[in-house]
Amino acid sequence: MLLAITTCSFVYTHAQTAKRSLALEKIKGEKPRNVIFILTDDHRFDFMGFTGRVPWLKTPNLDKLYHEGAWFKNAFVTTSLCSPSRASILTGAYSHVHTIVDNNAPEPPNLTYFPQYLQKAGYQTAFFGKWHMGNDDDFPRPGFNHWESFKGQGVYYNLTLNIDGKRVTYGDSTYITDLLTEHALGWLKNRNKSKPFFLYLSHKAVHAPMQPAKRHLGLYKNLKYPLPSTYYQTQTDEYKKLGWPEWVKQQRYSWHGVDYIYHTHQNVEELVQSYCETLLGVDESIGQVMDYLKKEGLDKNTLVIYMGDNGFSFGEHGLIDKRHFYEESVKVPFLVRCPDLFSGGKTINKMVQNIDIAPTILQAAGLKQPTNMPGKSFIQLLKGDSTQWRDKIFYEYYWEYDFPMTPVIYGVRTDKFKYIRNQGVWDTNELYDLEKDPAERVNLIAKPEYADTVKKMANELYDWLEQTGGMQIPLKRTVKHPFGDYRHPEND
Repeated sequence: MLLAITTCSFVYTHAQTAKRSLALEKIKGEKPRNVIFILTDDHRFDFMGFTGRVPWLKTPNLDKLYHEGAWFKNAFVTTSLCSPSRASILTGAYSHVHTIVDNNAPEPPNLTYFPQYLQKAGYQTAFFGKWHMGNDDDFPRPGFNHWESFKGQGVYYNLTLNIDGKRVTYGDSTYITDLLTEHALGWLKNRNKSKPFFLYLSHKAVHAPMQPAKRHLGLYKNLKYPLPSTYYQTQTDEYKKLGWPEWVKQQRYSWHGVDYIYHTHQNVEELVQSYCETLLGVDESIGQVMDYLKKEGLDKNTLVIYMGDNGFSFGEHGLIDKRHFYEESVKVPFLVRCPDLFSGGKTINKMVQNIDIAPTILQAAGLKQPTNMPGKSFIQLLKGDSTQWRDKIFYEYYWEYDFPMTPVIYGVRTDKFKYIRNQGVWDTNELYDLEKDPAERVNLIAKPEYADTVKKMANELYDWLEQTGGMQIPLKRTVKHPFGDYRHPEND
């Protein structure tokens, strides 16, 4: 039965957000393993050298991570936006449960982050880089013995780090990706070698406005970017036949569309070139981390996970940026390496999500996941076991005051179909056959032969929302604007 979603304040009484014991039951026979988790910002799933999407992009260390490990070809976030995605990684919960629904929502005081369980189990833990749940850097990062972070999005040069409560400023010759890597390696070298470790390296790169390291600036200048097949679709007579929502067509002319691109003077090709040059610093960072592990004899039994916090559009549907539920926005790069667990060179097609990170790392630590976490450890997939794995994923995005072009979006995706519900706008919903139409070009929502599919997926979507406490849109406090209305400080 389809129910209307109402907008009201969310009360933090849901079971998933309640404070709980940090002592987890141990998995019999599972030895605690070292773990390194590397996160980047706005890195889309196919912008890696080995995928061939950008013919001239070279990422030798990401490629090596794939060839020696596994590439999850269908990895997704539950919300394609920085703060909600990061909160889902750390809590293992959906956005409507942890309630960090946009980039300004403050952290609720009653959340538990999975590194806190690791600490309780005797791990030494460290966090380096972008936290970005709320915009402050005034408080310790829960679950980490050592932490280094910065306010909000941070900057590429002339940066200030808060290192365990002490702010240190660096000049314009220091590049953020290099600095975070250097400090992370320093922590690894000086750690207590009698304890297992968990390192969380969270890069600012490749978030806009992109700034490559000076050594990489201009390396990809004037190289051709193959435009996606749907780039011009909203400007053709086919638009109505394709059945796309009107808000998608209109967003082309906003700062999240290809005609304005954040109100800069760039075109899509220049944006891609700068993005790929910025990505080179991340690739070098991965190489330095892996070289250290090999030198210390830790490369065989350390679980290394690399992913992006959300994807990014470069002209698909006439859009840039993220937030929407199209593949390039919601799908992320996802690489895993641990030779002691599985042989390398795997491509895994089963769908995983950011809510699976916490259960996986807890299993690697020999700990059973809490019952409130809806995700699942993907170690079984690495070992070739896909029994009882999910056959669908769910998506949610909540409208933001400062970015009104994109509505509230809910969705469900299987290997075959994707159903998108655009909430709160006088517009159409969407259905795509991903097997026949991977570019999501033809909206099938109004075709009678797909009515049963639409009904089934809509019911699955609302069942998920009902069962997980998501039938009310979580609101947050707003900041009073000097002109008298209420809005959130602009922070993309």
